[in-house]
Amino acid sequence: MLKQKLNRLSAMIGAAFVMGTLICSDANAAPTKTFNNVADNLINGISSLPGFLSAVSYMMGMLFAVLGILKIKDHVENPTQIHLKDGAIRLAVGGGLFMIPIITESMQTLVGAGTMTKAAEVSKIGTATNLAK
Repeated sequence: MLKQKLNRLSAMIGAAFVMGTLICSDANAAPTKTFNNVADNLINGISSLPGFLSAVSYMMGMLFAVLGILKIKDHVENPTQIHLKDGAIRLAVGGGLFMIPIITESMQTLVGAGTMTKAAEVSKIGTATNLAK
């Protein structure tokens, strides 16, 4: 019963977040008429999503790390009832959640954002100097 209520609540929170990011921030903006405008609004709406996901990842990592330490403490106090693997698994999940923002940032840097802009600027400079000659 409680698990179903928590699932419904988390689904409602997720839907509210998605709808909040998709709504245009300018209430007086003219209605969009082309697909490009819709795509631009969508990209602008979800631009803050990576920062939000990083914050959630750090908070959940901290939560799992604390729960892992508490579970290991419980194992030390009562080794016959509580297994050590329960605390170790929670610590590993917490560490993995701490690593998600670092991995995504390095992937973004590797795949494109910084490199593409610099390459485009170099090609513009190269064409400008060729035109000047």
